[in-house]
Amino acid sequence: MSSADEKHVIPPDVEKDLPAPLVEAMRKGDVPEELLKHSHDADEAMKAFASYQGTTIEIDEATNKRLLRKIDWNLMPILCVVYGLNYLDKTTLSYASIMGIKKDINLVGDNYQWLGSMFYFGYLAWEYPTNRLLQRLPLGKYSAFNIIMWGLVLSCFAAVNSFRGAVAVRFFLGVFEAAVTPGFALFTSQWYTKSEQGTRTGIWFSFNGFAQIFGGLVAYGIARGVKLHGSSIAPWKIVFLVTGLLTSCIGIIFLFVMPDNQMNARWLTKEERLLAIERIRVNQQGVGNKHWKMYQLKEALLDPLTWAFVFYGLVSSIPNGGISNFFSQLIVSFGFSPEQSLLYGTPGGAVEIVALILCGWLGDKYHNRLLVATSGLVTAMLGMILIVALPLTNSGGRLAGYYLTQASPTPFVALLSLISTNVAGYTKKTTVAALYLIGYCVGNIIGPQTFRPKDAPRYVPAEITIICCWGVCLVDILFVYWYCKRQNAMKALIRGQPHYVKLENQEWVSPLRTITLQFFPLRDHC
Repeated sequence: MSSADEKHVIPPDVEKDLPAPLVEAMRKGDVPEELLKHSHDADEAMKAFASYQGTTIEIDEATNKRLLRKIDWNLMPILCVVYGLNYLDKTTLSYASIMGIKKDINLVGDNYQWLGSMFYFGYLAWEYPTNRLLQRLPLGKYSAFNIIMWGLVLSCFAAVNSFRGAVAVRFFLGVFEAAVTPGFALFTSQWYTKSEQGTRTGIWFSFNGFAQIFGGLVAYGIARGVKLHGSSIAPWKIVFLVTGLLTSCIGIIFLFVMPDNQMNARWLTKEERLLAIERIRVNQQGVGNKHWKMYQLKEALLDPLTWAFVFYGLVSSIPNGGISNFFSQLIVSFGFSPEQSLLYGTPGGAVEIVALILCGWLGDKYHNRLLVATSGLVTAMLGMILIVALPLTNSGGRLAGYYLTQASPTPFVALLSLISTNVAGYTKKTTVAALYLIGYCVGNIIGPQTFRPKDAPRYVPAEITIICCWGVCLVDILFVYWYCKRQNAMKALIRGQPHYVKLENQEWVSPLRTITLQFFPLRDHC
């Protein structure tokens, strides 16, 4: 059995790299052994700097701007296109619903509602495992594999001739798309500083809107073309083939273009790779650690902020699950034809684009992503109130209300960017992201079930449910804002204490939040 004195012996190779106040605290037993266990567990960034010990790497403003511009041009286009396809591929079912799929594969009763939900059963089942794989495997290559596979699975929808076959395709589509959102959040946190991440997340997420515009135009063009010239296969099958094969082709491009991190970015020189790592030092999060850590899992599960994120992900996704699967039918209920609904749904995408990019930019500019993001949620609530309250004869006003509802994703994106910027430790970050998206899955499973066949074509109970959910979400966002401000105030007090010490290169070492508050840099929220 070890004696008490032996318990606090510090290995020489650890002691030489630590500041004196921290060494003294360890000898007294004020710092648990967990710190010693992980004190040298640096991530990939620290390994990159290992051969440059003693060399000072500095990055001036001009170089930083040039490097940021190069990173943007090489990363953002492919992230935006893929994320747009991610949304388009999920919502092709909505276009197909008014192009003959219900009749062709004999959907009866609530079969369509369950098809809408089934995607998220697959997403839910694979969300945590895929987050672990995102940590363990090369990020770019694993993401590319999932993109290629979900495109191929979507193409298989063209061969479906029964409800059971459609269920299988929707389930596996959810499995492969589960990696996209958490993976893209990791890409963003790897390459951009905290002050840049909100805008970039808003930009790639806004391509949901571009996808809605593109998808509506493609579906309308196919429907009109088949009506005028005929086709050997049903128009809805053409939609699935076009979108699925396009996705797989883009996935192959992604495989060759997207690096796993700064160290294997072929479009950066060796010097630029180090500078790209150095510029994100301020994030205090590194670029990725492949070791799974139990203490970070416990931190994630005990953090109230984690469950506030999960609650928002669940409740906000009930409206999302309903609208994304029923928007075409909803527009038809306003008094428009099925073909018109394909075309008239596209301006909603423009509203989403403007809301996400504007809120992301303003949130970064004024350093207040959460309160700025609530404006989109309030706008969406106003839109749904118009749909419910306006008379049936006011088709234009109700359609305008639908357009306003497309501003609703702004808080979801703001919280996603907070996970990216403010959750340190790769295991904790991937765990919180997984739990957030599990809540998102559960909400999206519930959402289509609120649109009951007996309520067609107006679906008033579902619309009222959506308004209530968004009201609850608003309260949750305000709680997150209050909690973050409170945490920031506590951290400011800790930083002001005389024994607070910043470790050299702590930005690249796995953080120990509950153990090292007195010694290590603290991360601000909001």
